Amino acid sequence: MDAVQRARSGHPGAPMGMADIAEVLWNDFLRFNPANPGWVDRDRFVMSNGHGSMLLYSILHLCGYDLPVEELKNFRQLHSKTPGHPEYGYTPGIETTTGPLGQGLANAVGMAIAERTLAARFNRSPGLDIVDHYTYVSVGDGCLMEGISHEACSLAGTLGLGKLIVIYDSNQISIDGEVDGWFTEDIPQRFKAYRWHVIPEVDGHDPDSIRQAVIEAQAATDKPSILCCNTVIGMGSPNKQGKASSHGAPLGVEEVALVRETIDWPWPEFEVPDEIYRGWDARQRGAGLEAAWNEKFSIYRERYPDDAAEFQRRVSGDLPEDWREMSRAYIENTQQQAEAVASRKASQNALNAYGPALPELIGGSADLTGSNLTLWQDSTVISHEVADGNYLYYGVREFAMAAINNGLALHGGFIPYGGTFLIFTEYARNALRMAALMKQRTIFVLTHDSIGLGEDGPTHQAVEQAATLRLIPNMSVWRPCDAVETAVAWKQALENSDNPTALLLSRQSLPCMDRTAEQLDAIERGAYILVEPEAGPDLIIIATGSEVAIAAAAAQRLNADGRRVRVVSMPSADVFDAQPEQYREQVLPAACRRRVAVEAGIPDYWRKYVGLDGRILGVPTFGESAPGSAVFDHFGINAEGLIRLAQTL
Repeated sequence: MDAVQRARSGHPGAPMGMADIAEVLWNDFLRFNPANPGWVDRDRFVMSNGHGSMLLYSILHLCGYDLPVEELKNFRQLHSKTPGHPEYGYTPGIETTTGPLGQGLANAVGMAIAERTLAARFNRSPGLDIVDHYTYVSVGDGCLMEGISHEACSLAGTLGLGKLIVIYDSNQISIDGEVDGWFTEDIPQRFKAYRWHVIPEVDGHDPDSIRQAVIEAQAATDKPSILCCNTVIGMGSPNKQGKASSHGAPLGVEEVALVRETIDWPWPEFEVPDEIYRGWDARQRGAGLEAAWNEKFSIYRERYPDDAAEFQRRVSGDLPEDWREMSRAYIENTQQQAEAVASRKASQNALNAYGPALPELIGGSADLTGSNLTLWQDSTVISHEVADGNYLYYGVREFAMAAINNGLALHGGFIPYGGTFLIFTEYARNALRMAALMKQRTIFVLTHDSIGLGEDGPTHQAVEQAATLRLIPNMSVWRPCDAVETAVAWKQALENSDNPTALLLSRQSLPCMDRTAEQLDAIERGAYILVEPEAGPDLIIIATGSEVAIAAAAAQRLNADGRRVRVVSMPSADVFDAQPEQYREQVLPAACRRRVAVEAGIPDYWRKYVGLDGRILGVPTFGESAPGSAVFDHFGINAEGLIRLAQTL
């Protein structure tokens, strides 16, 4: 309450209404170590209703995490460890960035899948269960209004995630007021329909009621559980409790003083008596819990040394020692084979090549497995009955898939990937953005990447999506032109531990380009010279994906007519932009101002490479319903159209 008031910004109501729940959960149930927030077998706690962040910051401070009271005083201030919504990487003890409602809940589903799958793989004998923890997540009315909550919770029930426990803060208030005007479904019945274990009518202000509900939830090992906790928002505020006025704004100086009187709290702002600090301090208990686990793991390592080493490698996020040699050999072999395939098929081939060496790969598709080609030869489907798998049928749930994959990555021990059509990133957009914000190694396999999709028409043909993905900070985007570039793109995505990667892949078959060994090495730099005239270039064509072959064909004809045309294949603009200036100048010399870019998408993105005087061949509007080749011809995206455009320079 004091932090929100000092910041003159924030949400005091939810923290005040959930304080009783938090006290029981953190002091009586959660297993964690404040001195080591990354202890691998800790319980996870996610605050999906992230606007209540001051509750979580207060708890972390009281429990002994490295979050001094000065940081609470700096709530929502520049460079503080207490931003307005919990942000992964800023504050010790924060498991995921939350705020966009419902996504924390979906992240938690991913964490629960990770725990269950790792346990099935590595827990070898009784007493040596090195993976054994719960995932707790708090949600508010807003989280359950968001559609992603349905997507994620439906799948969680189908999978039977028994160690997922959701605490529903049912205060019946959102910013607009009492929710009974727009949110009236029967939540217990809704979750029973999802095949969840439902505990209704929990008194969220009675510690015994809360405690018994958590015990009951832990005992339901074959289903996720939801505790429907009735609470009063802004509890303790004489004039604002139970009202929307306590939701998204400070209570006010006078009301804060009244709350102190009401709850008999005589101490000034930010002052906590020593006896209360001692009661909350979890450092000794946490150190003991981790020490006991370390002792267990030492025995495990003696008995199962190979499994222990593999477990440590996976949770540390390291790739196998022979990864570079193995991946390099596959890329060279793919170039030698020179097979013409769709890049979506080349992606599946790469999975078949890389997958056996990477048991941490866990993937799936949003009901498009046969189109995205995300199922590879050693895939084992995860289900209610099968926990030790590596493939998830997500159903038509693009948003939840992306957010669940973020949770899998955050948990550790996995490199998740998920497939859908590129156009349907629009359904998953905010989860892709959150992956980038948190810098997580999640891989998005996005097929049917252009108007080349064909007959399904403009509703399914991506036009602006490649450009908008490239605009997301920290998002690495690859649009490969053939099987070789696809193999390199997968290699880079798997090695990129600090960023998500979007792989934009074609439906149609693409010819394999001829390359020298030097060109092969240059692919991973994001852009490279694919075609070079005998003399220096007087025209540069920049192309990506399926348009690279068009550019090469156009260049061949133009060069035969006496022009000096260089073709630059640019599978990843962001990777190229990160290269040293000397390399960028070598590929795109400033002296050569005649430039054309070609991509079957919105043209404007390429202006930064061709300049105001350059030309861009693209698709400035929505697509058309026809065979893919006919749609390309309709928009003039072919060698003839590119030659005509180049001749204007």
